[in-house]
Parts: sequence; structure tokens; C-alpha cells
Amino acid sequence: MDLFAAMQVFVRVVELGTMSAAARDLDVGQPAVSERIERLERFLGTKLLMRNSHRLTCTEEGQTFYERSKGVLENVEETITRISGASAPEISGTVRIAAPHCFGEVVVPHVLMAIRQAYPRVNIELALNDNVVDLDTEGVDISLRLGPLANLWLVAHAMGHIGRALVASPDYLDRFGSIESKSDLAKHPFIRERRAFANDRLPLLCDDGTQEHGRIQTVMTTSHWRPMFDTIVGGGGIGVVQRPACMQALSRGTLVEILPQYTIPDLPVNVLVRERRTLPPRIAAVISLLKKEIPVVLVGLAGEMNGSL
Repeated sequence: MDLFAAMQVFVRVVELGTMSAAARDLDVGQPAVSERIERLERFLGTKLLMRNSHRLTCTEEGQTFYERSKGVLENVEETITRISGASAPEISGTVRIAAPHCFGEVVVPHVLMAIRQAYPRVNIELALNDNVVDLDTEGVDISLRLGPLANLWLVAHAMGHIGRALVASPDYLDRFGSIESKSDLAKHPFIRERRAFANDRLPLLCDDGTQEHGRIQTVMTTSHWRPMFDTIVGGGGIGVVQRPACMQALSRGTLVEILPQYTIPDLPVNVLVRERRTLPPRIAAVISLLKKEIPVVLVGLAGEMNGSL
């Protein structure tokens, strides 16, 4: 049995969750993938995968084998890259990036273009998910996250900050009255993403740097930013939107900022990777480019917004 090839197949099955998805990714038939996994399990004398609902998950032994196999494959790739070449070998391979929905839909495409231009042989797999991503179990190489960091086992690279705006539609304010003070917030329906402002307290930064809070009345939560945004634009209430996502609506006048004497705290932007001594060249190259491009994109979007208001 070609153990190295079997490890490659097993890693992709774990990362993609099904044998059919792994077969499509590897450009082989599904029976060939199933046979590889069965032969690998017989060779190791243990069950590596079990079916959970519609997705394959690792047994305890399978998880251990996945983590070790992933490390072996990356070390082999790095060794080949270093030995094969030249002083500046061409970067190639697949890089899997995870990002939250709004940031991933509005900001990340600008950065992906830079990656494509710099490394045309790199294949990018972008997964959008507002939940905290486990880089090991979900097969992600790089995670772009907004907000405070809780996982101390990952290496974080700070990329800057992304602004947010407290907004409503002019039509809504015409119908229900202007909002002049933070005490007015609780009188209006607040629409938010599920993970934001869950305690119904809205942080408000003053010009002098102090922070106050306004009580909000949540009437709708969404798992994706777009329904929240569309409901606010449609006059369904008030809410907080990331500035890159609402700058066109603000410039067109379909949204207006409320309580301009306050600022909603910015969200820190970080690139997260596994803690390890060395990174595969393709991942290190993409991280280096992200560190260069994301701050430029954020500043550029902020400049576009300021110029349009």
C-alpha cells in the first residue's frame, strides 16, 4: 500500500467531510477513495472514521492519525520546496482560508485578487463562517477573525481595525422620530447579528475616549449580516453594520448614522494560524501578503467612505 498517498486521501476526507467531496477535490472516483480508506484502516488495524448524520467524523484514533498525517504532509511539502529549487521557488498548492460572512463578502475579495496576481499557482479555498473555526478539525490553514481573541493556542497577526456604524433609514426616522440621546435607543426596535450585543447593551465611545452604554431592545437576530442589513434599509428598525458593508448606502442616503456624538468601537482584525515552528511556504507567503494587503484595503475603503460623505 502507498501509505503516503493514503494519508493524502484520508486528510482530504476529514477536511471535506465526505468521500464524494474528497473524490471531486482529488479528481478520482469515489470508489477509489473508499478503497483507500478501507485499506488504510485494515493496515492500521483500527477504525478511523464514523458517519455522523450526513458527515464523516474522526474516531479518537482517526483524529490522532489526521493531525499526525497533516503534519507529515506539510513537512514533506516544505522539504521538497526547499530542496527542489531555486532560491525563489514558485509558490503553489492549496491554501484554505476561513473568514466571517460580512468581512469575507465585502473586504476579502479585494485581497484575493492580490493573492491571485502574486501567486497564480496557489489555489484558494475560502470558507465563510461566523462561528469560531477550529483550524485542526476543519482543515483550515488561515483564519481571518474579527473581535477579541480567546484561543491562546493560535498565533495571531494583527491586521488593523474595521469600523462600525449605528444606522437607520431616513424613512424609519421620519415615521418614528429622530434619536437624540442614548436613552432613546431602547424605544426603537434593534436588529442585530446573533453574536453581537447579546446582552442588549450597546457600547458607545465618547470623543474623550470614555465608554458609555445604551440599552437596546432586540426584536430580530440573524445568523447572516445581509438580512439584518436589508431589514434596516427597509425601515424595520435600527442596528449596527460594519462600515465597508454600509458605505454605499450611507453615500446614497438610504441609510443615515444616528447618535453621531458617539462612535461604535472598532473591531480588531487578526489572521490566525496554528502555533508551529515553521509554516509551509505557500501558507507563509499568503500570510505575508495578507499582512501587507488587508491594512491597505481597510484604509482604502475608509477613504472611499470619507470621500463620499
